[in-house]
Amino acid sequence: MFDGLSERLGKTVRNLRGVGRLSEDNIKDTLREVRMALLEADVALPVVKAFTEHVRERATGEEVTKSLTPGQVFVKIVNDELVHLMGEANDSLDLRAAPPVVILMAGLQGSGKTTTVGKLARWLNETQKKNVMVVSADVYRPAAIEQLKTLAAEVGAEFFPSSADQDPVKIASDALHEARVMHKDVLIVDTAGRLHIDDEMMVEIQRLHEAVMPVETLFVVDSMTGQDAANTAKAFNDALPLSGVILTKTDGDARGGAALSIRQITGKPIKFLGVGEKSTALEPFHPDRVASRILGMGDVVSLVEEAHRTIDHDKAQKLVTKIKKGKGFDLEDFREQFQQLKKMGGLTSMLDKLPGMPNLPKGAMNQMDDGQLARMEAIINSMTPKERRFPDIIKGSRKRRIAVGSGTQVQDVNRLLKQFTQMQKMMKKMGKGGMGKMMRNMKGQLPPGMM
Repeated sequence: MFDGLSERLGKTVRNLRGVGRLSEDNIKDTLREVRMALLEADVALPVVKAFTEHVRERATGEEVTKSLTPGQVFVKIVNDELVHLMGEANDSLDLRAAPPVVILMAGLQGSGKTTTVGKLARWLNETQKKNVMVVSADVYRPAAIEQLKTLAAEVGAEFFPSSADQDPVKIASDALHEARVMHKDVLIVDTAGRLHIDDEMMVEIQRLHEAVMPVETLFVVDSMTGQDAANTAKAFNDALPLSGVILTKTDGDARGGAALSIRQITGKPIKFLGVGEKSTALEPFHPDRVASRILGMGDVVSLVEEAHRTIDHDKAQKLVTKIKKGKGFDLEDFREQFQQLKKMGGLTSMLDKLPGMPNLPKGAMNQMDDGQLARMEAIINSMTPKERRFPDIIKGSRKRRIAVGSGTQVQDVNRLLKQFTQMQKMMKKMGKGGMGKMMRNMKGQLPPGMM
């Protein structure tokens, strides 16, 4: 997400970092670049105007002109204004009400609403330890009911059955009664989407809202629709008391206009980002972290949180103990690292959160994709247990067999073995207590800001 905006805006503010003195001319030129970057990202025009005006006012004030590092102060101003634009801090769900807490999901057809219900149920279960029930009141699309039933089974949520011949309001009311009887903590109600906003749809969802009195009414919207997403959210907010927004498909959105426009246009906070198709691909929205990512400074806090939540700490500890005892790092361990990466959302998701990544050449970024990880895992899976434990025995005929078995080329097998050897050497240094020295040696090879 934000690839285009991050590249353009990041380049603009980087040019100012080393500037010893800011004049009206270079502030004016920079603001013009910032304005163009935001417009190209499909940020709503009123939002762009307000943002650049706030930055200009602060940039021409004493805070910058009297600073010893005016370029860096300007970057901080842009960062602060981005955070302010998106809402200062994470606005979490209100789960303090008497259970079951009702969450009503609204949105247009195709926005990923039903999938998001499943993701949210999983997030509530795993991070908030809540017992969740889900129900579909979408009687116009029987496939949506079946889809939610399948998702509920996958994420470990209770599914309340419904059918296309029932009244949506009765479905939601019955589900709420059942959730009370079963002592559920949260009830998530999935509602019908339409291809456009219409009066009939609004009347129905208003009836649903009155029937279940939700604590949270969340609007689910496709981020790739840009500023249209903000305008649609405003139309819903005029008819319903929305408490927040969930932006979906942000992994495919290189612009980010929706994220930067919604708060200003609707006055409602973005609460979550949908960052992929998997049921784990839902992240709480932190404006400060997103602003940091836009400016190429990464989001290490989210990365650490994700690692802590998904990595198997027992396996990680066993690997550390194994290396310390000098037993060596083999291809089984190498494959385990790929699998842990996949749990964290994949290589692309991880790189997106690392500082300095936008500064890397396009070719380097294109080589580091999740498809590459899948190929490497397939190659290791094609090896025998003995070959994984003793990689030195993998020579000509074995390489050809492994390549055929994994659907790759011998060059791919050679590349993997070379990367494994490099990793093995690094692990050996770590085992000897050389972590600090190794990091110092790597410092010159890493992108700016990584250390």
